[in-house]
Amino acid sequence: MDNRRRAGIQAAAALLQNANIKGFFTGRIYQGAAKNVCVPGLNCYSCPGALGACPLGSLQNALGARSFRFPYYVLGLMIFFGALLGRAVCGFICPFGLLQDLIDKIPFTVKKKTFRGDRALRKLKYLILLLTLSLPMAVKLTPFFCKYICPAGTLAGLLLALSDSSIGALLGSRFAFKLALLILALLAAAVIYRPFCKYVCPLGAFYGLFNRVSAVRIKADSHSCVSCGACSSVCGMGVDPAKEPDSPECIRCGACVRSCPAGALAWDIPAASVKKKYNDLT
Repeated sequence: MDNRRRAGIQAAAALLQNANIKGFFTGRIYQGAAKNVCVPGLNCYSCPGALGACPLGSLQNALGARSFRFPYYVLGLMIFFGALLGRAVCGFICPFGLLQDLIDKIPFTVKKKTFRGDRALRKLKYLILLLTLSLPMAVKLTPFFCKYICPAGTLAGLLLALSDSSIGALLGSRFAFKLALLILALLAAAVIYRPFCKYVCPLGAFYGLFNRVSAVRIKADSHSCVSCGACSSVCGMGVDPAKEPDSPECIRCGACVRSCPAGALAWDIPAASVKKKYNDLT
């Protein structure tokens, strides 16, 4: 799959999740039946265009309710998305991932592939995932990630403020703090490939846990590999696909598959595998 096709899928996914176009002009959040369904990626419930609910927001609201109720539905959907796609959700469906990809295309003079502390910093997203799950239960009505970090929520707030000036007047110091985090994330994305996905996103951390077992995977043929390093050199997430194709850091963008001169890397998708076996038999 080439870059254009992947970008087209990302754009279509972002548009589909935010198809309430009139909301961007009226400042009214869509409240229809679709809002009861969680989308796979990071897409804020409060975005004026959003048709669905954010899985992280829904999970925290359930965990932090005054009367605790186990979030079977939300957690079940997240496990389903993880088991089916793994971090391919990050690579193809998440709107904030698309935004970072677009910023990465800016021809900035300095591009950092790695730096001292990179590996240690990647563990931060797992800590944030733990806090996202635990803090709402400890402090009721406190959706930690949504309230203090989420850049998609900050973008939603900005869009609402642009469409309705009365909302802008309500934004306070906490929003200013989140806005500073958003600006930092976007500036970092011009230098580092997908810094939010690498270091912060708890949803990416969750889906990464499924990369080894998800239906959509990338397989490496060690017998065909010529150890040229082409795949690791093009990987923006700092993974060596030839050695660890199921790394929890891999967002399944497919750049490694396209770059391999020996054809040692390939998509492993159930439907495609069945079709290939059928063609081989016939």
